[in-house]
Amino acid sequence: MKSNLPQLQGARLTLRRPTREDVDVRLALRRHKEIIEAYGGTFDPDAPFTREHAEAAIRYIEEQEYAWVIDAGRFIGHVRFHSIDRQDRRAALAIGIDDPAYLGRGYGTEAIRLALTHAFSTGLHRISLRVLASNSRAMACYRKCGFVEEGREREAAFVNGGWEDDIIMGVLDREFCPS
Repeated sequence: MKSNLPQLQGARLTLRRPTREDVDVRLALRRHKEIIEAYGGTFDPDAPFTREHAEAAIRYIEEQEYAWVIDAGRFIGHVRFHSIDRQDRRAALAIGIDDPAYLGRGYGTEAIRLALTHAFSTGLHRISLRVLASNSRAMACYRKCGFVEEGREREAAFVNGGWEDDIIMGVLDREFCPS
């Protein structure tokens, strides 16, 4: 599906549609234990990460109707909205920073604020997300963007042989402050 999403410009990054060059960057980034586990996956150090994996990752972003590459001079991750409900004017947010050098430096916060500004300016009323209870860095980022904890799904994710809770967070258009 081709999207007509606008490119969004922030102070340090741009949200844009994927390009062919993103595959090479994604391939070079490989996989990282901390990132895979933050996504709720189990890291296998022996699992290869091939060009086909990188192509599939970029193609996934490209196929989403509301997804952008996070570009800080080059691909570092993506942000997207899914589960969009036009009747109730709501959607869910997902973000992934795939370059560990950009974790904990405010790039996720900036990308989310740009995406939320766009979402709320197009008439959405509510954005929600799910995050592992152990992912305190992500929860701090989401709180900076106006999200509040709304609930907990106990033992909803099986990560590294153990159960983890999912925290449900949400932000309403009237609660969002873009800076």
